[in-house]
Amino acid sequence: MTTPTPGLPTLSELRIQIDAIDGQLLTLLNSRALVAEKVGEVKKREGTAFFRPDRVAQVIEKIQLTNPGPLKGPHVAAIWREIMSACLALEAPQRVAVLGPAGTFCEQAAVEFFGGAADLIYCANFDEVFHATAAGSAQYGVVGVENSTEGMVTRSLDLFLHTPTHVIGEVTLLIRHNLLRLENSVDRIEAVLAHPLALAQCQAWLSKHLPHAERKPVSSNAEGARLATTNPAWAALASERAATQFGLHIAAHAIQDEAYNRTRFAIICLPQTVGTPPPSGKDCTSLIVSVPNRPGAVHDLLVPLKTHGVSMTRFESRPARTGQWEYYFYIDVQGHPSQPHVAAALADLQKLSAFYKLLGSYPVAE
Repeated sequence: MTTPTPGLPTLSELRIQIDAIDGQLLTLLNSRALVAEKVGEVKKREGTAFFRPDRVAQVIEKIQLTNPGPLKGPHVAAIWREIMSACLALEAPQRVAVLGPAGTFCEQAAVEFFGGAADLIYCANFDEVFHATAAGSAQYGVVGVENSTEGMVTRSLDLFLHTPTHVIGEVTLLIRHNLLRLENSVDRIEAVLAHPLALAQCQAWLSKHLPHAERKPVSSNAEGARLATTNPAWAALASERAATQFGLHIAAHAIQDEAYNRTRFAIICLPQTVGTPPPSGKDCTSLIVSVPNRPGAVHDLLVPLKTHGVSMTRFESRPARTGQWEYYFYIDVQGHPSQPHVAAALADLQKLSAFYKLLGSYPVAE
């Protein structure tokens, strides 16, 4: 039996204090929820958007700035995001389309942006995510757009071209691929199932440790994990979240070839659901343009950015599929159209373009 230290409360006494504080917290959280319900009634009457990512960011930033500690800033942010998500669910549940099944990194990105109370709609592929969002069966969608190892998610780029959705935010995740299977071993694996990007991101490890295993591309890593539950000779590349979801062992941890493997996810919606977020001070503006097929056309396209001092952070091309060797260019620039120099550069660029589509302006993910 532990001898109590003079002047210090016992463990039992400290637990009684924590129980009392938990009761106070619950009372305060329910008081906040009651106010949130009234906010929802006002928003419904006025016809304003229930979910405003800029408002969420403002509240979290204010809480972090006034946080006296010892809780760390990121932990405070995570707690308040969940509080706001739960309160928003009382106002109006937010339907969010993500790549399914449960356990994908896309799902994880949605939870990081909207909180755990969002109503997730699982889709078989990014085509369905865009369609659900554009058709209104989901208010928002989450799609992968770029990986630090394999580059752009080209299917998402193509879908942006032909849908009316725009981008209102982004989430960047550190991606760790784990080898999941029914047995806690890397022996006797006949096939590895995963999204094609995940297979590419782990190709060196797979070639070294499982050189004879077939690599089977599937619609998502979580779908690979689900299929791995049906055959003990199959393994999947997926997240720890997927391992828990499907009851699989992690036979090998973090087998991606690049330790700093990150993926950007875009948050999309129709403009009438949520408009362009106001400037945050650290914003990205994304657009698609094409130019006439003539000498120097691409060079001329970049001149307005240099003239007005706007920094370009991404420049990708995709074939226009006209058979005439024409291309669409996907461009990210630093800044927000509310800034005069950005507005001037975009206006000049639009004049030079045969096709111009502003995909969105949104805060850059940390």
